[in-house]
Amino acid sequence: MTPQPLGVAVVGAGYWGPNLVRNFQAGERFRLHWLCDLDVERARRVLGGYSTVRATSDYAAVLADPEVTAVAVATPAGTHLDIALAALRAGKHVLVEKPLAATYADGMRLVTEARERGLTLMCDHTYCYTPAVGRIREAVRSGELGEVHFVDSVRINLGLVQKDIDVLWDLAPHDLSILDFILPDHVEPVAVAAHGADPIGAGQACVAYLTLQLNTGAIAHVHVNWLSPTKVRTTMVGGAKRTLVWDDLNPLQRVAVYDRGVELASPQEIGADQRRDMLVSYRSGDMVAPALGEKEALRSMVEEFADAIAERRAPLTDGQAGLRVLDILEAASRSLEFKGAVVGLRAGR
Repeated sequence: MTPQPLGVAVVGAGYWGPNLVRNFQAGERFRLHWLCDLDVERARRVLGGYSTVRATSDYAAVLADPEVTAVAVATPAGTHLDIALAALRAGKHVLVEKPLAATYADGMRLVTEARERGLTLMCDHTYCYTPAVGRIREAVRSGELGEVHFVDSVRINLGLVQKDIDVLWDLAPHDLSILDFILPDHVEPVAVAAHGADPIGAGQACVAYLTLQLNTGAIAHVHVNWLSPTKVRTTMVGGAKRTLVWDDLNPLQRVAVYDRGVELASPQEIGADQRRDMLVSYRSGDMVAPALGEKEALRSMVEEFADAIAERRAPLTDGQAGLRVLDILEAASRSLEFKGAVVGLRAGR
C-alpha cells in the first residue's frame, strides 16, 4: 500500500525556494500545502495562476496547519535559527538550506531541539545527492581508492560578489559538505588554516584557500574564488591505490578513476645496499570513466528527507553534518583573522 504523502510547506520564494517547490510537487512522497514568503506576490508568481498551493506571509498560520508535517527553509542563513526553531517547536520535521545556521552555536540549538523532540532535521547539502558524489563516496568508503592521501577541490568563477558574506562562506560550504559526506567515518578534519585576499576592495575576502589537516595525517585543500574569468569545478581524491578526478563541468567524463600513483617500498622489502636510496616506484595503469546515472540531485535529496522521516532515522546529511561544516567555516574565519594561523576543530563525528 502506498503511504500517504507528507504535508509540506516551503518558506522562502527567492533563489532556492522555487527549486524545492518544483521537486516537492513532482514526486508522490510529499503534498505541498503552502509557500510562505514576506513578499506574497513573489510567492504567487512562483506558484503560477493554477496552483492549489496557498501563498502567504503568515508563518504562524503555516505552523498551525495540522496537515503540515514538514517545513523546508530556503531563506537567508541569518534567519534559519528563528524559522527552523519555530517549526521544530510546532512539531514539524525540518529541512534547512545550507548553511544550517549563521553560527555553530545557532546550529547546535537546532540539533538539540530536533533530538529532544524526536524530529528529523536535515541539511540540504544538495551536491551530496548528485550521482557523481555518490560514486565518489562509494569509491572512498569501499576501499577502491585505498587510504585517502589527499583531497583537492577547486570552485572558482567570475562573481557574484556578495555584500554580507565572504567567498569562503559563499562557496566553500559546497566543498566542505562534499568532503564530510565522502570521508569514511574514522577519518575527519582536525584543524584548518585559511588564507584570503580582497584585491578589489569589496570589504571581504574574494579569493580564499583552505587547508584542512585530517586525523590520519592526510591533507585536504579547497580553493574558492569570485574573481576567476573561467569557471572551474573540480575535485581530486588521491588514495593509496587509485586517484579519482571529478570535473563537474565535463558532461562526457564527469568522473575518472586513475590506477596510477607512487609506491614506496618498506625497508623490510629492500636490501641493505638499496635502503639508502628509498626505493620509489611509479605505477602507471588504466583510467576508467564509470557510467553515472542521470537523476536530479534535488529529487534524490527530497526522497532522502521522506525516507528519513518514514524510517525514523538520521538523514545522510543530518544536522550533525551541517554542524561539522559550520565548525570548519567558523575556524577558517578565525584563521583568516590571524593571517593563516592553524585553528583546531571540535573533534568527533
